[in-house]
Amino acid sequence: MNSDEILQLFKDSDALLNGHFKLTSGKHSDVYYEKFTLLKQPAICTKMCKQMADQFKDAAPQTIVGPTTGGIIIAYDIARYMGIESIYAEAGDNGGRDFKRGFSLEKGQKVVIVDDVLTTGRSIFEVIDLVKKYEAEIVGIGLMLDRSNGKVTFDYPFYALTTVAADTWEAADCPMCAKGEEFTQRGSRKF
Repeated sequence: MNSDEILQLFKDSDALLNGHFKLTSGKHSDVYYEKFTLLKQPAICTKMCKQMADQFKDAAPQTIVGPTTGGIIIAYDIARYMGIESIYAEAGDNGGRDFKRGFSLEKGQKVVIVDDVLTTGRSIFEVIDLVKKYEAEIVGIGLMLDRSNGKVTFDYPFYALTTVAADTWEAADCPMCAKGEEFTQRGSRKF
């Protein structure tokens, strides 16, 4: 699937929303990619995860790691295609991410980190920090959609199924706030 076909899957599943949104990052945007509308449809999700699995097979990862919550589904499906394990990183008790439920990594273990939609990269950076604590080897980072248009970069091989330029603003600079338009707060972190 090419980038246009991936975007069409977001549209076909009604996961592409327009309006005034406060994102998980705290920034505002006039577009929101509601990945859970897409993730609840296994026939669509699995097509995307298969493509991501194919992208990382040559890196020979031993484990796929995803941050809660959408990353759990994606990591599991990619790992299923690759015949390896998947684990997930939950919100830490003191910020950042932690492995819970008995999950851990070994020193030198090859890991691919995956997630759904990238805006600022906060969740991915938190998982990178966690994986580094275990001295595991990050051999790739994969995303369904990079809405930063490539502005967020990583020091590891990176692959996004599609990249878009989605405008975001700090609340003080948001043109919709300036017009007094109400926003909808999306995402799992509430600011």
